[in-house]
Amino acid sequence: MSDTRTPAQIEADIISRRQQLAVVLDEIGVRVHPKTIIGDAKAKVASTVDRTAGRAYVAVNRSVSDVKAQFVSEDGSPRLERVIPAALLVVGAVALLTVSTRRKKR
Repeated sequence: MSDTRTPAQIEADIISRRQQLAVVLDEIGVRVHPKTIIGDAKAKVASTVDRTAGRAYVAVNRSVSDVKAQFVSEDGSPRLERVIPAALLVVGAVALLTVSTRRKKR
């Protein structure tokens, strides 16, 4: 199979290939440049942190809503049958901690 291109066409093809190669090499240079690699890594970490923080926020918000639903009725009034025992438990725990701490100091 013979090449029917003229020398001018061959030279034009070579020039075109050189230009394409130069563009590809420039793109590779940008991709492997340390600043680019560091920037990509920072963006990935930031994205992961944002995603994790978002999930944590949703989980905490859901937990707070669940706890709130235990102590507040749908109309917003406190459920005294649950609030009073919980408050007594907290006061008792604080009292025990206070007594325990005072005994250790003596």
